[in-house]
Amino acid sequence: MAREFNAHLDGRVDERLRVARDLHDTLLQSFHGLLMQFQSARNLLRGRAEDVAQVLDRALDDAARAITEARDTVQTMRSSTTMTNELAHAVQVLAEELAAQQRAANEDAIPFSVEVDGASRELHPILRDEVYRITGEALRNAFRHSRARRIEVEILYEVRKLRIRVRDNGIGMDASVLDEGREGHWGLPGMRERAKAIGGTLEVWSDQGAGTEVELTIPASVAYGSPAARRFRLFHRKTRTNS
Repeated sequence: MAREFNAHLDGRVDERLRVARDLHDTLLQSFHGLLMQFQSARNLLRGRAEDVAQVLDRALDDAARAITEARDTVQTMRSSTTMTNELAHAVQVLAEELAAQQRAANEDAIPFSVEVDGASRELHPILRDEVYRITGEALRNAFRHSRARRIEVEILYEVRKLRIRVRDNGIGMDASVLDEGREGHWGLPGMRERAKAIGGTLEVWSDQGAGTEVELTIPASVAYGSPAARRFRLFHRKTRTNS
């Protein structure tokens, strides 16, 4: 009874952490983009009504997208049953949206590329969603904080592992941010938690003035295995952890 009770509590804690990460990576990020656009509209108010209207129209579109993202997040939490490989397309779309937000804020959009190496493999939808969340957070950080001249994403379907790299040639980060993250921000800790939860590892390399590279690595047995085999491995991993 004690083991079952402790396992139940651990499950509730894990669920709370996952919901917190989902809210950070969807609603909070979307509303952050909206704030930038509303600020741009505020700066244009004097004598430029048409320009203001265009900025506000884009903000309204993004608000509708934020609501859709929230609905999709709830749906994903309830069930995700289809096997499909949309990772590269989803990352490409996100990068285009982030570049569009920069242009809407009268900033120079950072050039980017998304490349796939190796034959694409089908990923379990839950694992694919977590990989997308991690990659998306790395992309947002690069677009918003790096001041880079270029951002690159590589998705490598290797025989022994799945690897995703996000790199930029921007201003980089100091060691304290790499180890602990920025105070009041949960992006890096959340990325590491997500990677660990799906049996992967997350490495971040950076230095002041030397850019940043984020690499997510997941063993092939986890990334490409059948759903039944993956459930079996996860069950025994949890059993060993709880025992």
